[in-house]
Amino acid sequence: MLDEKDIAILEVLQENARLTVKEISKRVNSPITTTHARLRKLEKEGYIKAYSAVLDARKLGFSTTAFVFVSFARNQGVDQRRVAQEIAKFPEVQEVHIITGEWDILVKVRVSSVDELGEFVVNRLRNLQGVEKTYTSVVLETVKETQKLPLSPSRVAARW
Repeated sequence: MLDEKDIAILEVLQENARLTVKEISKRVNSPITTTHARLRKLEKEGYIKAYSAVLDARKLGFSTTAFVFVSFARNQGVDQRRVAQEIAKFPEVQEVHIITGEWDILVKVRVSSVDELGEFVVNRLRNLQGVEKTYTSVVLETVKETQKLPLSPSRVAARW
């Protein structure tokens, strides 16, 4: 179970995962050795899945973002989770979610252009066994995009 210090450490890491243990310990008002031990515990228990850099997709030439809804073909003898796993293997794909509602799978894609998006959807995604049909929405503008979770001691405690 997480306590307030654990949550404070996680909040600091969400803001800047490049901080040293010394800097984190100052921000959460805890000794370095204690902070280090808590970090290792949070990693071991899976609260921290990875440390990574957030890249600017536009600056790197990935100016087109789209969400593709996928309808799963149940009559083809393929497992829906297997289809989602196959979709996840495409390098253009950033996220794959099995969802409820009219569509079965939601895919977030980043590519360099609408032409590249069309090539991906028509020639690759739609040719996967188990994909019955797709519906694509191109992002015009991103107002907010984050991996940050809204942590607070009371909110996290309510989850246990």
